[in-house]
Amino acid sequence: MKKHVLVAFFIVLVNNSCIAQNKNPDNFLPEGYVVFQKIYGDLNKDGLEDCIIITKGTDKNNFVIDEYRGELDRNRRGIIVLFNKKDHYALASKNYSCFSSENENGGIYYPPQLSIAIEKNKLYIHYAHGRYGYWKYTFRFQNSDFELIGFDASANHGPIVNREISINFLTKKELIIENTNENTEESGDEIFKETWKELTINKLLKLSEIKDFDELDLYTY
Repeated sequence: MKKHVLVAFFIVLVNNSCIAQNKNPDNFLPEGYVVFQKIYGDLNKDGLEDCIIITKGTDKNNFVIDEYRGELDRNRRGIIVLFNKKDHYALASKNYSCFSSENENGGIYYPPQLSIAIEKNKLYIHYAHGRYGYWKYTFRFQNSDFELIGFDASANHGPIVNREISINFLTKKELIIENTNENTEESGDEIFKETWKELTINKLLKLSEIKDFDELDLYTY
């Protein structure tokens, strides 16, 4: 009888210890990674502020010397999504290297700027590319992970919008908006044509399974 009591006491002790450790989001960081950014917001409609950690590797082998910019940290970034359980955090999804570093070479223009946001219980991953436009991924928690349910992008030439696309992976429809006025720079007027497409989508992409957002090509559906 005493043996069973000791075992039960030990299980409770271990569980309490794990909860105590998980009260701090930083405790979910794996070895060799640091916090690059934290974002808070409700991701699962329970009224509690969940936590997103953007991680960054610390491998010294990924530091490079740029001729013009000096030493650059090219360690990749990743994401950890934590649900707030009132007295502790629980892991919802993780991907330690899906984002390139903030110090990539942008060529003739600066590289796209990554930003993360939580709005209306959804996770948004947004890349802004200045005068060239933007692209944005919309994720929602379902089927035990964050699944990609939307993609939006705009191809610009300065202030002129040349083409926009919006994909809804749940309805399997894509809206393409194209500027048909080839003389927009002279006239200043954009003339848009809308086209809808039905898509064949067999499986939704999961946040934890995306190897590299830079390699995702969602323009070819």
